[in-house]
Amino acid sequence: MNINSDFDKRAVQTQQAAVWSASPQPGVDRRMLDRVGDEVARATSIVRYAAGSRFDRHVHDGGEEIFVLQGVFSDEHGDYPAGTYLRNPPGSAHAPFSRDGCILFVKLRQFTAGDTRPVKIDTATTAWYPGQVAGQLVMPLHAHEGISTALVRWAPETRFKTHTHIGGEEILVLAGAFRDGEGHYPAGTWLRSPRGSRHATCTGPEGAMLFVKTGAVGAPFLAPIA
Repeated sequence: MNINSDFDKRAVQTQQAAVWSASPQPGVDRRMLDRVGDEVARATSIVRYAAGSRFDRHVHDGGEEIFVLQGVFSDEHGDYPAGTYLRNPPGSAHAPFSRDGCILFVKLRQFTAGDTRPVKIDTATTAWYPGQVAGQLVMPLHAHEGISTALVRWAPETRFKTHTHIGGEEILVLAGAFRDGEGHYPAGTWLRSPRGSRHATCTGPEGAMLFVKTGAVGAPFLAPIA
C-alpha cells in the first residue's frame, strides 16, 4: 500500500477530507497520512483508540514516535495525557491501551542510525523559547543528525519571510491556522513539503500551534520497506 509515498512531492490532508479505516485491532482506527507498506509499514497516521481498546505486547523494530492529541494513552510503563511526546526506539516493546479513548499522531519505522534514546516529554510543563521571528515560540522535543522535532506557537498576525527547508518539513496543525502562498491550513491539517521547498508563512487573528518536523522528508531510515 502506498499513500503519499513520493517524498519529492508536496502532500496535504485536511481534517475535513480525512478518511478513517479500521486497523486489524478492534476499536482502533487510522487516518493514514503517508504510508509505504501494508500492515508492516513505514507510516504516518492519526490513530484513534476507542475506550477500552488495546494491542497485545509487540516490538517496534523500526521505532515509534507518538504525540498524544486527545485523551489518555497508556501502556504498562505509565499513562500519557494529551500533550505527551514519546519516542520508543527500535527494539522497544509495549502493550498499549486506552481506558477512556484517545487520539494520537504516530510515526512508525522512521528512526535513523544511532537514535536509540527513549523520550517522554510532558509539553504542558516544558519551557518555551523565543523563535526566529517576533511572535514565535518554540519548544524543542527531539533532535538527531539534522532531524528536529518541536512544537511551534505563533501569535496572531505573525509573519515568517520566505525560507528554504533543505531537508523538507512536516507540519500537523494542532490549533488555530496558518497560510502560505499555496493554501490555508486550519487545525487538523497535515502538510508535508519536500526537500528544498520554499515558502513564506503567516497566521491570522487566531494564531496557531503546530507540531513540526524538519530534515526528515526522504531520510534514509533504519527500517526501509521493500
